[in-house]
Amino acid sequence: MSSLDTQSLLDLAVDLMERARRRGVDVSEAQARTGWELTTKVRLGETELVQEAGQRSVYLRVFRNQRVALTSSSDISNDGLDRCVSDAIELLELSEADPFAGPIDAAQLGTPPFAELDLYDASVEALDAAEAIARARRGEQAALAADPRISLSEGATFSRVTGATAMALSSGFTGQQRGSYVSLSVVPVAVDTDGKRRRGHHWAARRHLAELENEEAVGREAARRTLRQLGPRKVATCEAPVIFDRDAARSIVGTFAGCILGGSLWRKSSYLLDRLGTPVASNLVTLTDDPLIPRAPGSRAFDGEGMKSRRNVVVKNGQLESYLLDGYSARKLGSTSTASASRGGASVSASTSNFVMQAGDVTAEALIASTPRGLLVTEMMGFGFNAVTGDFSRGAAGFWIENGEIAFPVSELTISGNLDQMLLAIDGVANDLDFQTSTVAPSFRIAKMTIGGT
Repeated sequence: MSSLDTQSLLDLAVDLMERARRRGVDVSEAQARTGWELTTKVRLGETELVQEAGQRSVYLRVFRNQRVALTSSSDISNDGLDRCVSDAIELLELSEADPFAGPIDAAQLGTPPFAELDLYDASVEALDAAEAIARARRGEQAALAADPRISLSEGATFSRVTGATAMALSSGFTGQQRGSYVSLSVVPVAVDTDGKRRRGHHWAARRHLAELENEEAVGREAARRTLRQLGPRKVATCEAPVIFDRDAARSIVGTFAGCILGGSLWRKSSYLLDRLGTPVASNLVTLTDDPLIPRAPGSRAFDGEGMKSRRNVVVKNGQLESYLLDGYSARKLGSTSTASASRGGASVSASTSNFVMQAGDVTAEALIASTPRGLLVTEMMGFGFNAVTGDFSRGAAGFWIENGEIAFPVSELTISGNLDQMLLAIDGVANDLDFQTSTVAPSFRIAKMTIGGT
């Protein structure tokens, strides 16, 4: 079997599914996966890491009398597949019945044709270690050459990942897909006037190699981000507007995403429980979960239970329109699946795909210019968030804004509030979306937050 031969993977998944069915289970669901990953790192021009690994595994989920069991194996020999099924049968006998357990209704299963999302680039798979090292080296060299104050580096890392998956369900669904992803990260270091080392970084990632940002451009931007951190100051504790740049904004949006997933809701561990149809953000905020964006990191033609992928509007103009549910959480909540199931190994749960906060109509620079005084957050540390109450507190660093301009870098701050109130207080949204990750947000401004300083 070639590294990404989806038909061979599908044959393997069908074989495993049928073996389990012959052993008398009510429902059998099998998945076969394969993948290859290359990671290279250089530091000060010298190669520090070259690591390439491949994996091929099968995953099995079976049901009988509303009991469920999950198994997996990397042994795909005839005996290995039989052991995988036997282990699942044994686990079934030990499990407790769950009235909500079961597959998606066969009438909801997707049928061909599925959306063609262009998620795989053969040139990514063909890229070898020598080329990866050369690209990492060019990125680091560009950073070191950008300014004499940058004489150190934590290195540059170039990685590529390719993979394929196939799924076969005894209820009648079969599907297969493959994908690629390539990234470059550069981390230069500058020595400040007080002798402290200031570390900055920049990274780029895409599914297709030709769309990846130029290595020299990544290095130069990493250098710029490092140099702008020199000479940080502290600010006094206060309340002020806070702008989150798109990297920090993505983290905020990802925190919110965890609160609208089915598992959080039926476990009653989300402050958004029973909030459908109510305002949960400013009317400037629209959030969608869209697995059908071509070449995007979180795209998929079908979900982990065999439903055709679809775009879900989660928040529209500030109002909560939908949760993201798989079959199990939908039954627990008395609702219907939103085709948001994801298979992590053999287990299935609701997840986001491409979770996107829609762009506004001003530039990030204009958002800063319209802020007389406040904080621009470019980095957050720690994870102080209570999903039940929405209370939020994290360490932060960035830049102080005075008279609509960046005044000086700041560090050792804490920003705190309540996520519910924070999102309701968004009063500016920029247009700088960048689909490098599966959670995407533009820069946005919150009218007022507590900033803990000196």
